[in-house]
Amino acid sequence: MPESDPARPVDAAPRRPNLVLILADDMGYSDIGCFGAEIATPNLDRLAAGGARLTQMYNCARCCPSRAALLTGHHPHQAGVGHMVSDYGRPGYQGFLNETSTTIAEALRPAGYRTYMAGKWHVGGTYDLQRPETWRPGAPGNPLPIQRGFDRHWGTLAGAGSYFNPPTLVDGDRFVEPEGDQFYYTDAIGRHAGAMAEEGLASGAPFFLYAAFTAPHWPLHAVPEDIARYEGVYRDGWESLRTARHETAKGLGLLADRWPISPPDERAPVWTDLPLERREWESARMAVYAAQITALDRAIGRILQPLADAGAMRDTLVIFVSDNGGCAEFLSEDGTDRYRRLTREGRPVRVGNIQALAPGTPDTFMSYDLPWANASNSPFRLYKHWVHEGGISSPCVVSWPAAIPAGSVIHDPAHFTDVLPTFLHAAHRPAPEGVEGESLLPLLRGERWDRPRPIFWEHEGNRAVRAGQWKLVSRHPGPWELYNMEEDRTEGRDLAAGDVERVAAMAAQYAEWADRCGVVPWAELRRRR
Repeated sequence: MPESDPARPVDAAPRRPNLVLILADDMGYSDIGCFGAEIATPNLDRLAAGGARLTQMYNCARCCPSRAALLTGHHPHQAGVGHMVSDYGRPGYQGFLNETSTTIAEALRPAGYRTYMAGKWHVGGTYDLQRPETWRPGAPGNPLPIQRGFDRHWGTLAGAGSYFNPPTLVDGDRFVEPEGDQFYYTDAIGRHAGAMAEEGLASGAPFFLYAAFTAPHWPLHAVPEDIARYEGVYRDGWESLRTARHETAKGLGLLADRWPISPPDERAPVWTDLPLERREWESARMAVYAAQITALDRAIGRILQPLADAGAMRDTLVIFVSDNGGCAEFLSEDGTDRYRRLTREGRPVRVGNIQALAPGTPDTFMSYDLPWANASNSPFRLYKHWVHEGGISSPCVVSWPAAIPAGSVIHDPAHFTDVLPTFLHAAHRPAPEGVEGESLLPLLRGERWDRPRPIFWEHEGNRAVRAGQWKLVSRHPGPWELYNMEEDRTEGRDLAAGDVERVAAMAAQYAEWADRCGVVPWAELRRRR
């Protein structure tokens, strides 16, 4: 990585910066204001105005793999989290971070950094949420954040759950219950992460803080004041929302005019064909989803406020991303076990997208479903799980006033594996051996930067390669498709039939990568379950 030599000082940075990584969960490309949304996100918008927006930041299509790549700089299969947190009996699919991968926290702590984490872990093996007596945090196969380099962690070990009564909530290595009568997980993550930032500032040492939110992942849970803000906003439906966001994003310079919006998902019903009662309920679901994002932004403000008050934002590198695209998952009454059957007050939790119920309350457990996810990912195709642009394109905001020009919009492709080497470069630390990502600091400073290697993806048999302007992609079990991303980022014109040599060459690159990284064909892996 000649342009990313960690021994080279960062221009205009008088000290090793504090490092803050903020991760949203299941949030689509156009779901924040500075990426085209109507949703109020003033803190993220302010961060973007003072820093950079990366329009082609790529995740790994699903929460656990994305977290593994983000934390280690390796592809998920190399880090042991090639699928989710179940153990498939293969090294790349053990379901928790392996010992051959170094986390950001493990790399920074020996250099004198304080290391903190608040929020969702979800790279530490399985937890049967209906059988808490079987939980063994810290045992082999269930590593805790404090065993992987973090001085402190407060948050959940498993994936999604109630925002009012989250399971697997820990403080370090000790299970705890939600505090206070008004507990709401997003606000609590912001409060704990803000306190960690205050502690880091008081220590006099630089610190790394990882704030991993569950918002806006299902279930649809929000506080009434936030929901009320969006009452009636979505009564025009998902088609008009997709179009409005596309036009706004183009006006912001994030998308090229030559890229038409992808066709609406044919599985989404036409809004005006729905009965009025159904439309009112659908708009209420989207209002709760928007409220969750506004709460997320408020919590981000709580994290950054101590830094602003101390005059430390100039010397703090902040990266905000989402772990995958918008989520089209539908929750039926028996569709998930990721909930506690009773609320904290003892009321039964009703699971499913039940039109007779108003979304958002602690005793419901709903998702916002495919048509709204199609709008969240505007203007792209598909969703979380898939490696077409709708599944892997993350809104990304980066701020470091000492080194990054304010108001930058950067269109070069970047990947979650780049975050670890970027942070270590800023901290003047070498990247661990075998890291796949590249430091983005030259790119962020406005220097010429050509990515030296392709980017690869695999999740549940969905595969892709991005090399320069070309993307080769396959939706399992379908054939390869080829797109020129400079001309057609919304993936509307498949060029595979007319460029068979390029397809063959890129497919060979993918096969070499998959073999090197221990990727197992999805059909074979499923047989091992």
